[in-house]
Amino acid sequence: MPKINAPLLDTIREKFAHVSHCPEQGPRIFFENAGGALTLKSVAETSARYAGIPDNQGRANPGSRALEDVIRKAKDDMAVMMNAPGGQFFVGESGTELLFRLIMNACLAGARGGQVLGSTLEHPASRSACNRWAGIAGQRHVLMPHDDATGTVTAEAYAAAVTPDTVVATIVHTSPVTGMAVDAAACSAAIRAVAPECFIIVDGIQHAAHGSIDLAAYGADGYVISPYKMFSRHGYGLAWISDRLAQVAHNSLDGGPAENWEMGTRDTGSYATLSDVAAYLEWLGGEVSGATDRRARFQAAGAAIHAQEKALTDAMIFGTGNLPGLADMEAVTIIGGADNPAREGLVAMTVEGAASADVVERLNAAGIRTHLRKADHYSGNILTPLGLDTCVRVSMCHYNSVGEVAKFLGVMQEICE
Repeated sequence: MPKINAPLLDTIREKFAHVSHCPEQGPRIFFENAGGALTLKSVAETSARYAGIPDNQGRANPGSRALEDVIRKAKDDMAVMMNAPGGQFFVGESGTELLFRLIMNACLAGARGGQVLGSTLEHPASRSACNRWAGIAGQRHVLMPHDDATGTVTAEAYAAAVTPDTVVATIVHTSPVTGMAVDAAACSAAIRAVAPECFIIVDGIQHAAHGSIDLAAYGADGYVISPYKMFSRHGYGLAWISDRLAQVAHNSLDGGPAENWEMGTRDTGSYATLSDVAAYLEWLGGEVSGATDRRARFQAAGAAIHAQEKALTDAMIFGTGNLPGLADMEAVTIIGGADNPAREGLVAMTVEGAASADVVERLNAAGIRTHLRKADHYSGNILTPLGLDTCVRVSMCHYNSVGEVAKFLGVMQEICE
């Protein structure tokens, strides 16, 4: 498996803004990547460049045509990076907004009385959208329970819950609370075996930064990411939809292209930054493999990212050097268990005798950025069944180092003592 060695990691870290230094706090370790990954320096530079361009797309002038070329290139880059089997990419307000839009149109295209299927593992973006639009479309919304012990949901669970009249099904590719991935391809196959015409929408927002995306393998009709969680910036989301979903009734301008899902003039700079992300991953794939084919480089980058993050989470859970890991700290409980192959760069935990808010604050005072999750509308679906009000989320990405994990474990020892 391709791996990221120490010299390459140094080069990778140089490509990201604020990798070890917060503009407000000063030196800090960034273990809050699930809240938003670090931004590529190239993305910041591209955003500034396009912010000053006055032209719009669709005009008969060289400036406008250049913008259209940038958008075309970004969509082509995404098609290779995500291995898209046809369909179309478009940007919107945010990942949440795009999930709502895809689910809304899929529900409205489905038969009344049908089932809209999801799981309790999902983010409220997909759960809320299904609940609202299933009701409006006269369908029943069913949420099957995820596995509390493993923090994920299986294809077998989908197979048991799907019915022939299932019109829409949603899958979260990775949970932003437990950090556990779902086998999207297997879940889609289980759904299709019973309801072949079902529209399947995948929330890829948390997964996107942690490994390869392979739309051809998933057999889905929609896939949504938030680029700020994949090394780009805030202010937009990215969706892919299948040719089949593209044809259902949706909001569009009368007299305009029938299959256009993009609403209004979009920021060309947002598309351009997607190409920056693609260029970075293609570069990384070339560094960790001898691949020359673009898709093969993206796959190699994904494999290297996954391997690096497994090394980081293993060090955090089982220890590194002479430092014990979280699994060795009696006061610590790891959500989803210590040895879980579905884990993607994230460890959620509680500390007996210490409020999670206090743990987050003590880590922050030591220059280690983590996040408090509460049993609210974002995380209650995960924490409440476990009898928890809160937990500490520690989320890493491939540019983090084992040295940073060691500093974290040192502070955690002090907290537990």
